[in-house]
Amino acid sequence: MLLVQSERNALLAAISNVVGVVERRQTLPILSNLLLERRGNRLSFLATDLEVQVSTSIDVEAGGEDFAITIAARKLFDIVRALPEGVRVKLDSKDSQVVVSAGKSRFTLQTLPAADYPRVETGAGLSEPFSLSQKSLRRLLQLVQFAMASQDIRYYLNGMLLVLAGKQLRVVATDGHRLSYAEAPLENEVESREVIIPRKTVLELNKLLGDVDDAVELRIGANQVTFRLPGTELVSKVVDGKFPDYQRVIPANQPRQLEANRQTVMQALQRAAILSNEKFRGVRLVMSDNTLGIVCNNNEQEEAADEIEVQYQGDPLDVGFNVNYLLEGMGATSSDSVTLSLGDANSSMLITSSGEPGFKYVVMPMRI
Repeated sequence: MLLVQSERNALLAAISNVVGVVERRQTLPILSNLLLERRGNRLSFLATDLEVQVSTSIDVEAGGEDFAITIAARKLFDIVRALPEGVRVKLDSKDSQVVVSAGKSRFTLQTLPAADYPRVETGAGLSEPFSLSQKSLRRLLQLVQFAMASQDIRYYLNGMLLVLAGKQLRVVATDGHRLSYAEAPLENEVESREVIIPRKTVLELNKLLGDVDDAVELRIGANQVTFRLPGTELVSKVVDGKFPDYQRVIPANQPRQLEANRQTVMQALQRAAILSNEKFRGVRLVMSDNTLGIVCNNNEQEEAADEIEVQYQGDPLDVGFNVNYLLEGMGATSSDSVTLSLGDANSSMLITSSGEPGFKYVVMPMRI
């Protein structure tokens, strides 16, 4: 029986939106599958790991009855991706199997009952919806997501803090060694709320968002957050934990201010990093009048030294940092220049840029 017929690229785009949620190893076999449902000329795809759920839908050709089945997610994705562009793809049911065909290619996949597929239900207690442009939210994520921890025992660091404060949306991420903060204005004032979104949710959301002015609608609850884009919805549980007080971490009134061209600093750091210690990745920043020296050493007694012109009139300072942290922070912003604000050799450094006034990046020093 013919289930559905669709153009390959449309099918691939829809599956791509949801397949990232599916883990390669599952405790429940059915969680390795996608739920496909047809209602009239609309075909929906849903995937979940019981923490994060993404659903999307596309229009399909008329003909074929309504149905609901589950198919192995990765196998279906790999099959459709391997098919030539522009071909028409057919899905036919045959006993407890689905036959995927296009041209002279045929693939027979096992299915599991759709009735057994678990869903993350959208719970009560969600805030009133508010929205901002997809490119604004995507930019916020890009400015902080690199600073999220990964598999830290402090589970509340394995994600991103999302803060609603009046007419402002703030996002914060930290792994305990550096912290990244970004903010964007909202059109309307919203109820103040604070939630920690899991790392996986942030990464999947970033894939879904486009660099477009189309709106994304957010709703935030005590245990759940939802993001709704045209044709696609992401539902996620939130992390139950206490995020560090980011406002205390961000230093204020640093006496030393250094301004430099962002690309020039990054290129000098990249050159010096070639001879940095592979484990600790330390780099010394040596500041004097309108000069920034960059020095790296390793265990083989090798040294890299570079010097660039900057705007700096403060007292001389020699301070060490993780070079990867500096490169990632400066790489996140697209501004031409960056400002490095410091206290002394034992205090954190604040990186800001005039081109993105809502962005703040804090890096802890290290002894070298």
